[in-house]
Amino acid sequence: MGREDKATWKANYFLKLVNLLDEYPKCFIVGADNVGSKQMQQIRISLRGSGIVLMGKNTMMRKAIRGHIERNPALERLLPFIKGNVGFVFTRSDLVEIREKLLENKVQAPARAGAIAPCPVVIPAQNTGLGPEKTSFFQALSIPTKISKGTIEIINDVHILKEGDKVGASEATLLNMLNISPFSYGLGVQMVYDSGTIFEPRILDIKPEDLLAKFSEGVANVAALCLAISYPSVASVPHMLINGLKNLLAIAAETEIEFKEAETMKEYLKDPSKFIVAAPVAATAAADSSANEQPKKEEKKEESESEDDDMGFGLFD
Repeated sequence: MGREDKATWKANYFLKLVNLLDEYPKCFIVGADNVGSKQMQQIRISLRGSGIVLMGKNTMMRKAIRGHIERNPALERLLPFIKGNVGFVFTRSDLVEIREKLLENKVQAPARAGAIAPCPVVIPAQNTGLGPEKTSFFQALSIPTKISKGTIEIINDVHILKEGDKVGASEATLLNMLNISPFSYGLGVQMVYDSGTIFEPRILDIKPEDLLAKFSEGVANVAALCLAISYPSVASVPHMLINGLKNLLAIAAETEIEFKEAETMKEYLKDPSKFIVAAPVAATAAADSSANEQPKKEEKKEESESEDDDMGFGLFD
């Protein structure tokens, strides 16, 4: 079977992308820098049954989306983020689970000259096992070293690269000599699309407990504002009722006015002894018992002193 021509291949690609956009309500826009074909195959296998990876040229993806905007206007929000080496991961499954699968398929990679560091790189203090002839590499990077037992030893931890720095030839050579692979590459989630809404991947880290805490904080602020301006609302009415009841109880305590909610308070004010709880009684009993034990200790002490006095008489009699 011969290979299809370029025009047919483009038409099939547009049709595939449009069908995926219609069929799947959720997708990731992922960056694919430094991801090899073997790693991409492994990612596709891990997502089998739960997600579909589609890569392509940015111009083709934009053209397919623009031609489909009339049927789904929300897709226009994807266009500003289709730049660089990106692709799509379509899914119906939980977005957090799919993101975890993508993160699991990252692989360690050595530092290469000219690459941009995706994370900070620290060389830990260690005995490198390298001979003194390699000292020039460390001196070029201002790394403090000493010769220990005929080998080079790094004295302190050294931050050799910051995130976003360009890896130089000396840094790459040194890291490779130390067998340090500081970087990991895979499909990195850049943006998330879910049923017409597009947002950053950090939103997926928000838990229900975080939402509840924020909601409670907002309700507290609304209640405080309404109480300050005496404006009744769902958040402030319970507090207003409680404050009103407190005022009524205060009036009842100073006057002869009586009502059901004030009965207990008035009884307490008339005779507080009725409301003594068991705890103070127990404490009183404990105090009495300790007071009873104290005379016993004093009696024992007096007996011991009298015995000592008798013994003294016997010696000098």
